[in-house]
Amino acid sequence: MNLVRAELAKIRTTNLWWILALIYLPLWGLTLFFNYIQTDQLVNGNLGQVPEDQADTVAAVALPDNLAANLYTNGQFFGLLMVMLLGILVVTNEFFHQTVTTTFLTTPHRSAVMAAKLVATAVLGLIFWLVTTGANLLVGSAVLESVGVGARFGSAAWEAVGLNALAYLLWAILGVGIGVLIRSQIGATVTGILLYLGGTIGAVIVISTLAARFGDWINNLQLLVPSLASGLMVTGAEIPGNPPRWAGAAVLVGYAVVAGVIGTLTVRRRDIS
Repeated sequence: MNLVRAELAKIRTTNLWWILALIYLPLWGLTLFFNYIQTDQLVNGNLGQVPEDQADTVAAVALPDNLAANLYTNGQFFGLLMVMLLGILVVTNEFFHQTVTTTFLTTPHRSAVMAAKLVATAVLGLIFWLVTTGANLLVGSAVLESVGVGARFGSAAWEAVGLNALAYLLWAILGVGIGVLIRSQIGATVTGILLYLGGTIGAVIVISTLAARFGDWINNLQLLVPSLASGLMVTGAEIPGNPPRWAGAAVLVGYAVVAGVIGTLTVRRRDIS
């Protein structure tokens, strides 16, 4: 516990956490605006002509429980990016400020240090989730009331909120893994952002193109993309053509476990001088 408290203190005493929070705040607001517009259109049927092959999907998304799940997990896409960057910086800050040697001399057991970093980052990821979820529940319920749906604090919404917490925790661990593999702070940060944003956009384009040609079963490939798998976890009730939510959670857990193990083994063997 002392090591975990030390890692939390390192983050708390730097500009790291509030800079990420300031970056995230306008992104959260922008996402909320678009989600409000989409919710209003779905409830009032203002989407225009919906292609026949997408009618079932749109109808499922427009269900009140699914609308609630979407609003109560608002901002997940950019929030996960922030906690991933937090995980990266928790590791690379040690190399950037050249404190890693002192850290390992003070605590020679590198596995214990890595475990403390993983736990501390996971805790911060959950705090990030807790704050954003509190805001989402307040604002999201107001949006739902304004469009005449009602707050909808049902099991589907709470399942989405709970799985969203798991996603924040796991992406924090993934960030630590990236930070260990790429010690350069700038290199790891840029690589993480490019993989997250570029990989997501590229995967959506490729999967949608292949699905249109070969069938909806291609949509199952989105499980291979971590950001899409985490998005799948908070969709509310099952959406036609999408894999089940538990599958997205299972895949993301697998990625996090691999990242944590590789990160720990790498730190144990790497020369830090």
